[in-house]
Amino acid sequence: MKLLVIAAGYATRLYPLTKDTPKALLPVGGRPMLDRVLEALAGVGAAETYVVTNARFAGQFERWSEGHPGVRVLNDGTTSDEDKLGAIGDIAFVLDEAQVDDDLVVVAGDNLFSEDLAGFGRYIQERNEPVLALYDVGDLAEMSKYNAIETDAEGRITFFEEKPAAPASTLTGVALYFYPRRTLPLIRQYVAEGHNPDQPGRLVQWLYPRVDFYTWRVPGRWYDIGSAETLREADEAFSRT
Repeated sequence: MKLLVIAAGYATRLYPLTKDTPKALLPVGGRPMLDRVLEALAGVGAAETYVVTNARFAGQFERWSEGHPGVRVLNDGTTSDEDKLGAIGDIAFVLDEAQVDDDLVVVAGDNLFSEDLAGFGRYIQERNEPVLALYDVGDLAEMSKYNAIETDAEGRITFFEEKPAAPASTLTGVALYFYPRRTLPLIRQYVAEGHNPDQPGRLVQWLYPRVDFYTWRVPGRWYDIGSAETLREADEAFSRT
């Protein structure tokens, strides 16, 4: 099994913090955010880790990776928010560039978790089907920023909507996914057919009517680092641990 960290965005909403530093390498609790991501996923069981980034920040990730054996940095060649491949485009890029032919865990490099995610690793091995991590936001008013999920009694996705206008629950899918080896051609198909290559949840929305797509609840706190406010909140929380 491989682990792919998506870190090829330009995080313009966090300027000037991210003008010269990639978001995934900003310090959180005194350590690069990406260290926190990999630490939470250490128990998942990935044999190799890929970090996909862009041409502007590839050098910084390469220097960071010198202290992280088993991590391979891949440069998607983009230079700005205007020519970026998008999250799903970057997954397809890595599949081809690294010739991935294995089960794949995908996580966004700006998703932080307060708890160890070894349980996710156990669940995906038992299930061996596509899996999306879920988190309870706890406030319907916040759901317009995320996606709305409904599942059956076994946790299989039955409904998925990006940025819902009238959500029925506070459960949302976060950017942590498992794609078994046999589903990788479907990712390539999605991109080849010209579907929106950004927002990785759109791939889930396209896939769940085609294949059984299950869910797993994230324990503890989830931090989606999309603003200076959430970055400060996460920094304070991880500084206490």
